Amino acid sequence: MNLVINSLSKTYSNGVNALKDVSLTLGNGMFGLLGPNGAGKSSLMRTIATLQEADTGSVFLDDLDVLKHKTEVRQLLGYLPQEFGVYPKISAERMLDHIAQLKGVGNRNERKELVAALLDNVNLTKDKKKNLGTYSGGMKQRFGIAQALIGNPKLIIVDEPTAGLDPAERNRFYNLLSQLGDNTIVILSTHIVEDVSTLCSNFAIICQGEVLYAGQPDIAVNELDGKIFNKAINKQELGFYQDDFTVISTQLKTGKLHIRIIQDTHPGKDFELAIPNLEDVYFSNIATRIDVNTI
Repeated sequence: MNLVINSLSKTYSNGVNALKDVSLTLGNGMFGLLGPNGAGKSSLMRTIATLQEADTGSVFLDDLDVLKHKTEVRQLLGYLPQEFGVYPKISAERMLDHIAQLKGVGNRNERKELVAALLDNVNLTKDKKKNLGTYSGGMKQRFGIAQALIGNPKLIIVDEPTAGLDPAERNRFYNLLSQLGDNTIVILSTHIVEDVSTLCSNFAIICQGEVLYAGQPDIAVNELDGKIFNKAINKQELGFYQDDFTVISTQLKTGKLHIRIIQDTHPGKDFELAIPNLEDVYFSNIATRIDVNTI
């Protein structure tokens, strides 16, 4: 199965140009959509999820026109938005059972087994009888993940799914997504580079509504081999280095500012060659669009 996005654009009534001629092709497996807050990730997700109209462009899930055949798309879709509400006075178990019915799981015993498995996968079994209104933020997020997986969806969209999860819950979520198999397209929208490097075989970087890079994480990192250099400086010196070099990221450690620059040749001045990582790919692409070097 393939999801083909072609020349998708969206401008809101307030004048914000959220998507600018976005084109991507996604196959089965995990696809990471990486970008800063406000980059257009959620706008793209909502459009694919049939929750808002596009101004121009097309989206096809194999031969299915996503923008025109919304009901058919929703039968194949699992969606976890960045922010979602819950019915506060109903239990997680009952709510998942209800959603399963809406997704076409008519057999009661089948629904019971499905709901039990989902609750176990997201570590909510012991809290299944509790009303959703009593859940913490992390528990609600795990419930959202469970409801997105109902009905064996062919396309799963998860928008900032690890927000509010502690490290143990995040690892559980990683394992859960990794078990979905090769017959599902999973779009993971996030600003956390670790999420993409851990899970995704393909990814894209989006900023200010435009796709700046699309490819495989390992290849993207290898392309920077021999081009990333780091150095510890005094904070007051940052401006001087920004004048002479392309500073892609900064990190303050024990009173010293550690800077990373991108350059084809060794810059001298006591810089050390660094091993590139996916954060370098990310920052080197968005550095010209936003200020990534604020302290």
